[in-house]
Amino acid sequence: MTAMAARSLGYAVHVLDPDAECPAAAVADRCVTASFEDAESAADLARYCDVVTFEIEQIGVDALAAAGRHAIVRPSPNFLGIVQNRSTQKAWLRNGGFPIGDYREIANLDDLERAARGMGPLFVKANRGGYDGRSQVRVEHPDAANEAWSALGERPSIAERAIDLQGELSVMVARAPSGELRTYPPALNHHDRQVLAWSVIPAPVAPHVADRAKEIAVGIATEASLEGLLAVELFLTRGGELLVNELAPRPHNSFHETERACSVSQFEQLVRAICDLPLGSPAILQPAAIVNLFGDLWIDGQTPSYERALSMDGIRLHLYGKRAARSGRKMGHLSGIGGSAADALELVQEAAARLRGRA
Repeated sequence: MTAMAARSLGYAVHVLDPDAECPAAAVADRCVTASFEDAESAADLARYCDVVTFEIEQIGVDALAAAGRHAIVRPSPNFLGIVQNRSTQKAWLRNGGFPIGDYREIANLDDLERAARGMGPLFVKANRGGYDGRSQVRVEHPDAANEAWSALGERPSIAERAIDLQGELSVMVARAPSGELRTYPPALNHHDRQVLAWSVIPAPVAPHVADRAKEIAVGIATEASLEGLLAVELFLTRGGELLVNELAPRPHNSFHETERACSVSQFEQLVRAICDLPLGSPAILQPAAIVNLFGDLWIDGQTPSYERALSMDGIRLHLYGKRAARSGRKMGHLSGIGGSAADALELVQEAAARLRGRA
């Protein structure tokens, strides 16, 4: 999606991916097939590029540094290194004065048992490698600490106190090297099994909540001297407090609906930001929502009922071109628009039900 946005602005696109038939290969001028840790291949990619960016956090910092010897890398590898480690990210946020929930660093089973006794129900997350709910375990009682520690592979982790949530929000900030900064309105997100199921923009929250969410996100982007995109995931507590959950310096699933809601999508905004072009308006032209489509819909030779969803006015289908469908893998999404956030969400949820073959 970023590659297609870059092409619409006249740029050539080169891609590095472990899969020679990755989705972006279909629209790229050149595809380097290599591991995300492969510094030599990253340098080879960058030799033919003016600017390099990324759309997933699981990139070797050494590989990005190698690319940086031949082209500009945006966002910076240093900031990505902070984000890649949950413990380092939490400490960076805390030291910057940004609001975060209560947490403990976990180096061994004894640490986890103490945290479970002292903090009550926890979410324990491995410092590295977690994505879409992976490498995360809920611990309700100290007696479950041993099982949780084993499930995480006995890796360094953080333990976060469980929060009484009113909702989960995200804010997308774009910042260009010139210092120009634009912020999309917050999105409201819903997760099933710790994976994003649907998202709607603008989030139906009180104006002071939306303003505070944007203020936090802008502060983080400024502190990081961001060049590119940054999604800031936030918890909204029952008491109305906003706490930073995680950072993602890349296009984010919860802002896929900006293709429908805004004149400039997050994908075009990324291209503009890293190429130091004037940033586009993030204002909402029409409320929009997405529902993610997971690989379960294609398992055992099934075919979703595309035509039933597409028969509904205001609905669009977005498939990512991933070859292998597996349970829990995001294969695409449906998007819908409406006169309000509630209308857009209701429409796209109905379309998703029809696509799954249900009334």
